[in-house]
Amino acid sequence: MPSDPKPTPAPTRLLVARHAQSEWNASGRWQGQADPPLSDAGMRQAADAGLRIGTFHTVWASDLQRASLTASIIGEVIGVGPVLLDARLRETDVGPWEGLTHDEVNAGWPGYLADHRRPDGFERYDDAAARVIGAFVDIAAHKPGGEVLVVSHGGVIRAVRRLLGAADAKMANLGASWFTVRDEQVVVGELVDLVRAEPSGMAL
Repeated sequence: MPSDPKPTPAPTRLLVARHAQSEWNASGRWQGQADPPLSDAGMRQAADAGLRIGTFHTVWASDLQRASLTASIIGEVIGVGPVLLDARLRETDVGPWEGLTHDEVNAGWPGYLADHRRPDGFERYDDAAARVIGAFVDIAAHKPGGEVLVVSHGGVIRAVRRLLGAADAKMANLGASWFTVRDEQVVVGELVDLVRAEPSGMAL
């Protein structure tokens, strides 16, 4: 008799959020893999998001403190923990632009931002997206069929979405994107906002 077909594994859904506001977000500095803390406003954002977000089976985060603390605050509000960390979820390494404002970048590399160019030492976006997708696959394997909150960084979330064929879209602090993982295949889903927006369009 033919053997029974193997059951199709249930998909895992990941809600992948950008961290709350950091002190360098507030001062307009490129962060990359630097590790500035959350601002006071960012800590309030994270607590507010926890009240809106519903619940998840597990919570994962980048090991950079602006992501891990955002995840810890949300996890405490929703009663899920401890937060699990994966360094592959870090932001794109921005090389010599780390810590600089846009004005400082424009002064040192005239025309680069306008032309969407990046300097030597800046991690390729597709490379950053590939390492994050690898983390997504392993996170999904840790909780097959579950719903998982992942707190990462805006640049790499956008890079993953572009690599998977989605239209690019800027992400405010605590903007998020759904992804579905099945059989190590990652499919991009819809964008959501986890906090209200001020009239200026900046996240609270």
